[in-house]
Amino acid sequence: MARDLRFGFGLMAAPRKSSVQDWARRAEDMGYDVLHVPDHLGAPAPFPTLMTAADATEKLHLGTFVLNAGFYKPALLARDVMAMHDLTGGRLELGLGTGYVEAEFKAAEIPYPSARERVDHLRHVVEYLGEHAPDVPILIAGSGDRVLTIAAQRAHVIGLTGGDPTSPDGDPLAERIAFVRGRAGERFADLELNIAITAMPIDDTGIPDLSITRRFLPELSDEELLRTPGVLAGSPGDIADEIRRYRDTYGVTYITVQQPHAEAFAKVIELLR
Repeated sequence: MARDLRFGFGLMAAPRKSSVQDWARRAEDMGYDVLHVPDHLGAPAPFPTLMTAADATEKLHLGTFVLNAGFYKPALLARDVMAMHDLTGGRLELGLGTGYVEAEFKAAEIPYPSARERVDHLRHVVEYLGEHAPDVPILIAGSGDRVLTIAAQRAHVIGLTGGDPTSPDGDPLAERIAFVRGRAGERFADLELNIAITAMPIDDTGIPDLSITRRFLPELSDEELLRTPGVLAGSPGDIADEIRRYRDTYGVTYITVQQPHAEAFAKVIELLR
């Protein structure tokens, strides 16, 4: 039986307490299941922000999308994770990634490891949390073979980027999901697949603003960006049909949008509930 669709959105600004709680209440009212906070210097501090949102809501889950695992020692992170789990009544969903912004490591006065070392540390953190915070669901986001192998073997949710659509005839999302299926084995049936939407229309034109997507894929043309699974175009009805296609074709049932898209995407949620 297919999973129910779930929806989250990422809080990108660094707002005041009243603003955080207002967004959290609105998210709950608009039908979102999860409020996410990223982990970048200059962005809101994840755990205090999520705790502030938790105080203003009853059912909304709170998630990190995603913590930079390289910033954290496993035991200290597990302490904070379990405190958040207990204080929110079990509503925390922990998202993890390897970390990739070298300048942020430098600003934090942490040596910038190699890609292999960052992936190894991610595995270490996930294994530790699996033992010391087993009740907290873990999302791992990434696209490389080693990260997706860890996700397939250890995570509850996998955040897929869909790959780079350099060929109009290719389907890198299907290839990545097939890779995960092969690494997960019998676990695959229990995994939840997520896609983060980085561009969609916020007006009646049906045309998405590609500026956020271009930050992550600067080498791709606009035509190629429009073919990525993280970009949605058209009317709310068109987008709802595309989400159904993601579910029916790929098994993707968890969609995350960004704060600028939250109100526009709420119209899509209404069509999908």
